Amino acid sequence: MHKIKSVTAKLYEWTGPTVPPLANFCTNASDALPDFGASSRDKMDSFRFHQWLVCEVETEDGLVGIGNAALCPPLIKETIERYLAPLVIGHDPHDYAYLWEKMYRVTHAWGRKGVGMTAISAVDIAIWDLLGKIHNQPVFKLLGGRTKDRIPCYYSKLYAADLDTMQQEAQTWYDKGFTMFKSRFGYGPRDGTRGVVENLKRVEAVREVIGYDCDLMLEAYMGWNVDYAKRIIPKLEKYQPRWLEEPVIADDIDGYSQLNAGPIPISGGEHEFSLLGFKQLLDAKAVSVIQYDTNRVGGITAAQKINALAEAYQVPVIPHAGQMHNYHLTMANFNCPMSEWFPVFDVEIGNELFYYIFKGDPEAVDGFLQLDDNTPGLGIELDDAHLDNFRIS
Repeated sequence: MHKIKSVTAKLYEWTGPTVPPLANFCTNASDALPDFGASSRDKMDSFRFHQWLVCEVETEDGLVGIGNAALCPPLIKETIERYLAPLVIGHDPHDYAYLWEKMYRVTHAWGRKGVGMTAISAVDIAIWDLLGKIHNQPVFKLLGGRTKDRIPCYYSKLYAADLDTMQQEAQTWYDKGFTMFKSRFGYGPRDGTRGVVENLKRVEAVREVIGYDCDLMLEAYMGWNVDYAKRIIPKLEKYQPRWLEEPVIADDIDGYSQLNAGPIPISGGEHEFSLLGFKQLLDAKAVSVIQYDTNRVGGITAAQKINALAEAYQVPVIPHAGQMHNYHLTMANFNCPMSEWFPVFDVEIGNELFYYIFKGDPEAVDGFLQLDDNTPGLGIELDDAHLDNFRIS
């Protein structure tokens, strides 16, 4: 019997060198606010999350499963230690469905979404990694096994920059065999017509490089509103985007529905946190692609339920951000056709920290990822090569 002995939450804070994001490299939800008065601040500040949460679940016989979370790590750490750890210690990790419901329902009055669900995600991911190690199987084998020989992936670090830089980056990865790319918009409603023109220039510049035999996805990261999106979408249609991602804030389901009825498929879900929340999106025909992140929606246990729900609606699931907890779900589900992928890069926004904390994440080759049939669990472990650049509590 493999009883859970301890649950440990560690906060990794990056203290090493960073690369500041370029101005207007991507829109965001705060762009709708004017800058004035004492509260004026760098609008790119919301993109810098140079902390990560690592959750370790250990059994009485010494096996350790590793989970993680990137949203508000200090609050996630306290939530796990104060509320979640006591709920799972002493239990058999095979009872993951019960443990998930226990964490969800005991914290429901205040948890539900955001910090509460993200904390549950970290614990649940660690439990699944643990189960893989107990059974000496990769997690995707426990979820149903292979549904594809390898995972197609799209290059996703194509942030808005000057035209030459964007074209050179697109060319580099096109030459490396990628046939799918995602680009960010740098301008939104407060930039007026000039911003519309600048956005269109960048989409056109990328298409000039990759042509129309490649997929191009576009992301606004909640930085627009419905009015602005309706103005620009007709101008984007000729560039044949595969989808337009998060054009409005996550709570504007009606806005999503209006836009998804238009000529360009709308994607979202990176900032949705529950099975019932995704049911609301699907019932409202608000998205044509679901993009949850496993370390936000409640972990692998919850993600599998969302996958089944989405398949019933015939809406594909393409998890946000890549990373191993998402790759295993993509491999094990027919309804997950591809993965997002970022190259290892200098610490800039914060997404990069995953690759400085863990080792084992697969490298994309010719636009595809591969998972090992013989590596148990998630296939990642803590990396001590960069510890000098972290403050760990």
